[in-house]
Amino acid sequence: MSTLERRVKEARKEKRKLLWVLMDPDKQEPEKAGEFACTCEKEGVDLILVGTSLMMEERFHETIRVLKDLASLPVYIFPASSQQVSRDADGILFLSLVSGRNPQFLIEEHVRAAPLIRKAGLDAVPTAYLLIDSGKVTAVHYMSHTLPLPRDKEDIIAAHAMAAEMLGMKMIYLEGGSGAREAVPGALIKAVRSSVEIPVICGGGIDTPEKARLAVEAGADIIVVGTAFERDNRAGHIQAFREALG
Repeated sequence: MSTLERRVKEARKEKRKLLWVLMDPDKQEPEKAGEFACTCEKEGVDLILVGTSLMMEERFHETIRVLKDLASLPVYIFPASSQQVSRDADGILFLSLVSGRNPQFLIEEHVRAAPLIRKAGLDAVPTAYLLIDSGKVTAVHYMSHTLPLPRDKEDIIAAHAMAAEMLGMKMIYLEGGSGAREAVPGALIKAVRSSVEIPVICGGGIDTPEKARLAVEAGADIIVVGTAFERDNRAGHIQAFREALG
């Protein structure tokens, strides 16, 4: 069992919901990211994810180094491709886009990344990534050349989650995509939660503490917030999300 799996397992045993923050290196300078990570740590954030769709700026690795230097929170990579591997991180969500049918994101990028992850000694966590329709075309929808799963088809989405668990995935990541118009519906989260034993992560479109609260009440174990904190990274705003999770 990986380090991250143990941490999540302990939190679930304690019935404690986790708050993760997704940082995009393309959208802020490394020093600003480091300052924000320190604020996150003080306000009870449990983990930092680092990932971006395009890598428009050459600061992916530097951002991770700064985060590790300035804060003590675990830093895991949320990769869009095999290019996003850094030995400075603590680990990586080894994402497979099981909602799509594009082999590049089902296995091809994984084959390219595996030797790099092994050499870097990263804690790799096999994670099923399910892209859910959010009412708009998001970056992951466009870049992955895959269709999102319909948000009103709980049975189809639950079946994808069950298949992922049977294939050996350790976590389910339900996502509307960065800047999603609508968060993943509570009924859908409930359907997945009742269908699998592994942890359920929920992100995309969770831009208010109330939406975070509804997601955990529906069964999410982990909430990921990105865009909302890019817009407002004040300590009080982060604290409101933390309190919403109980």
